[in-house]
Amino acid sequence: MIDESRFAEGKVALITGSSRGIGRALSLALADRGSSVVVNYRRNEDLAAEVVREVHERGGEAIAVEADVEDPEQIDRLFDAAGERFGRVDYFVSNAAATAFKPILDFQQHHLDRSYAMNVRAFVLGTQRAVELMQDGGRIVAVSSYGSLHVYPTYAALGSAKAALEAWVRYMAMELAHRGVNVNAVNGGIIESDSSDFFYGVDGMAPIENVLPKIPKQRMGSVAEVADAIRYLLEPRSEYITGQTLVVDGGLTIIVPPFLHETSPPLRPPELDEA
Repeated sequence: MIDESRFAEGKVALITGSSRGIGRALSLALADRGSSVVVNYRRNEDLAAEVVREVHERGGEAIAVEADVEDPEQIDRLFDAAGERFGRVDYFVSNAAATAFKPILDFQQHHLDRSYAMNVRAFVLGTQRAVELMQDGGRIVAVSSYGSLHVYPTYAALGSAKAALEAWVRYMAMELAHRGVNVNAVNGGIIESDSSDFFYGVDGMAPIENVLPKIPKQRMGSVAEVADAIRYLLEPRSEYITGQTLVVDGGLTIIVPPFLHETSPPLRPPELDEA
């Protein structure tokens, strides 16, 4: 019988963009279950060092590796550091992301190139390197977003990149299954984080307080809730799940107009007025 509480004991996780947000939450959750963690960051060395310290406090081991995954040479350096320190990788989580939030007619070539490099190419090249270091199978998870499924203002570059990411997950799952490697994605909705703060701070963006009532759960998700979903896909009990995208969005992507909160009695539930 597998002790699910210690499923990650002795495993090595490499998580891109793990100095904050979802990556940080996942790093600490895995450390609680006995994993060693490669904490990747692009600029903020202090934040990465704090995650390493917290992993150590939880009984895990960790190293921080500065690498901008937009650059293929730095991706190699990241995985080389993991191999040199731990000798292998069991979990690869492609979490780092970047883009420009602009109307399509305002995009310049470098905006498109960076969105592709950070969100798609880094995942593919990272997967190639991760599989080389997976000694006895492993798990790969890509962090996607609801912009892959639905369209909204300024999100074209990132949303289309995330859609490509989810397509790559399916192809990878098919080609890597014989190696014992499962590949999945977690698609997050509006998650309370630095990223959502930045997006809803774009000049002219709809106020977040006008958006949340349209979500069935009527709130933002937490980074811990997304990290928990990723963690599930790393556990032994998810062994028969591969090539899938798990949506964690409070019901956001299941709804279309007319919205429940815009109805009136007798259709409008009294609880909506109390919320």
